[in-house]
Amino acid sequence: MKLTSLLYGKYRNLLLATAMFNLGFVIWFSFAPFTGEIAQEFDLSVADLGIVASAAIVAVPLGRIIIGPLTDRFGADVTASVTLVTVGTFAIISAFAQSYEVFTVSRIIASLAGITFVIGIQHVAEWFEEENLGTAEGIFAGVGNAGAGLGAYFTLPRIFGEGYTDPIFGSAFLATSSNWRAAFFYTGVLAIVLGIVYYVFGDAAKSKEKREATRAGISWDQWKFIATRYGAVVLSVAYIMTFGLELAMNGWLGTYYREAFGQGDIVIAATFAATFSIAAGLLRPIGGYVSDLVARKEVDILPWFEGEYRNQWTLTTLVFVMLTMFGMTLAGLTGNIYIAVVAGFFVGMGCAFSEGAIFAQVPAMFPNNSGSVAGIVGGVGTVGGVVYPLAFSAAFLPNYHVGYAIVGASMIPIIGLTAWVFQPRISEVANEAGFLVSTDPRSPKEIPSDD
Repeated sequence: MKLTSLLYGKYRNLLLATAMFNLGFVIWFSFAPFTGEIAQEFDLSVADLGIVASAAIVAVPLGRIIIGPLTDRFGADVTASVTLVTVGTFAIISAFAQSYEVFTVSRIIASLAGITFVIGIQHVAEWFEEENLGTAEGIFAGVGNAGAGLGAYFTLPRIFGEGYTDPIFGSAFLATSSNWRAAFFYTGVLAIVLGIVYYVFGDAAKSKEKREATRAGISWDQWKFIATRYGAVVLSVAYIMTFGLELAMNGWLGTYYREAFGQGDIVIAATFAATFSIAAGLLRPIGGYVSDLVARKEVDILPWFEGEYRNQWTLTTLVFVMLTMFGMTLAGLTGNIYIAVVAGFFVGMGCAFSEGAIFAQVPAMFPNNSGSVAGIVGGVGTVGGVVYPLAFSAAFLPNYHVGYAIVGASMIPIIGLTAWVFQPRISEVANEAGFLVSTDPRSPKEIPSDD
């Protein structure tokens, strides 16, 4: 009976976490498919849309860093519920916004839906044993990430298409652009409902002992030490150019396919953009699986990093992402939208493989602090989602295609830092040696540093 109850609890909480993350991404990226109507409503230029896309992500980096230790302290059932209710409330406010300022502020707060990733990572880790954790986290992250593509890009424009009306959004007051307002309103209501369900049916951990052990491991000094280790730093900046890029592309591709290729049909443009999101979401478990595979079989992909099997796979995926960004520019310059869509799919595939590889390394590098590191990596990585849309939409660029190559070039220093940390002599102490902080608060000894 106890085993049956434990299994039921595992999968119930995995389902809750995955549903939360999926809906969180639907809300986070629900702005992207409706940029045309929103621009018309508030008289925005393409550059203005790029700023709004960045603003819709700006609250998430700090939010993720903060929510990690809060979830350790109060439990995922509490933080998930509060987050979903808050996000849902401001999504509803944005649905009725009549000014650009109210709309932007409410979308920034609604964008806290993006912190559900860290809550879910912690929640799943509290329920699954190490031998099954990779698979469970892969299901959570892969299906959850698909909320951007299958949910925001593919489903919302079809449910709330042009000319959508209903008893709430059918009045003359809202009739000019009721579809995006309805999408924001109903996803907000759904978030509030799920927040209540999460609190009622969610459990923070598989046992009281596990809950207390997690809560006891929180301290400011320990967090500072972890955040400045070489491994945490390099995984964080690598996540900027992978997950940060995914965020940027999710928010930009609908506009790109519409403006750069004259594709005015919102459903078709959103469908093209969804191919990237689906690849970036559903293929993510493969990145983690291959990382496990090369480590288990001791496969050397890059001979310069002999014995660093997970590191080799992660570095390979990062180089692939960089190359696909140059490929996006070349594909766009052909003027063929179908070639550009295929190129976008390969970018999504690269992001998926890299993200899966990075989060396979988080518990491998930091087996005793994976929750805190997940918050750090997830928070810092989100910065790319703020910065990259500005490069994609910069007014001084000669066309909409060149921004991808500029972003690709900016990734070269990150790959260089990653290669340095992944050297065997550095990698073997990557969770001990680091920058600035040299003393582990759990031990009186000083940790070596190359600074």
